[in-house]
Amino acid sequence: MLTVQNIHQYYGGSNILRDVSLQAPLGQVTLLLGRNGVGKTTLLKCLMGLVPIRSGHIQLDGQPIEKFTPYERAKAGIGYVPQGREIFARLTVEENLRMGLATRSGRTPIPAELFELFPILQQMKHRRGGDLSGGQQQQLAIARALAAGPKLLILDEPTEGIQPSIIKDIGRVIRMLADRGDMAILLCEQYYDFAEALADHYCVMERGEVIASGPGSDMPSKGIRQLVAI
Repeated sequence: MLTVQNIHQYYGGSNILRDVSLQAPLGQVTLLLGRNGVGKTTLLKCLMGLVPIRSGHIQLDGQPIEKFTPYERAKAGIGYVPQGREIFARLTVEENLRMGLATRSGRTPIPAELFELFPILQQMKHRRGGDLSGGQQQQLAIARALAAGPKLLILDEPTEGIQPSIIKDIGRVIRMLADRGDMAILLCEQYYDFAEALADHYCVMERGEVIASGPGSDMPSKGIRQLVAI
């Protein structure tokens, strides 16, 4: 579903991403790992079009998208859950979800599935986003990204600052979405046990480069936990 080839990105004179290549297949969770500051979030922003690349290629379902705007990438089928959630605090839960439908007709209803995945959002439909707990806001951010039915879901640190019970719920939803087979998931995560349990494939970044990759089942034998330990 997603193919990234030889991406380079610079900030000033610094080469932040160095010849990065990876794939995120349909129906699988591709895990992006690495210590803080190695370029993971920059890579995800490049995929979403929020940060320009200097060179390289990005394809979604075989279509080159590196020249697309963020809006065009969302319309093409990318759902993005940024680090820190970035929900609209003054809008209600329902209004936040409608923002996820911005690429669709104004009459498009909010998919009922979102409330099945995250029942708490149904209960708090008319509450302002800023009044939710951190875990509830994360569920809202994921649901908003899912509203338009993306082909690729990008998640940047979805467990950051979240209580354990909601982390389990988020993991269950991610696995269910991948197993359904109609979506690719690219997960950037620091909580190692959570990440390893979900990974079908993994990529490890260091100093802006992919230094290791392989099947998720190989992570214990390859010593990936030690490779990314802070």
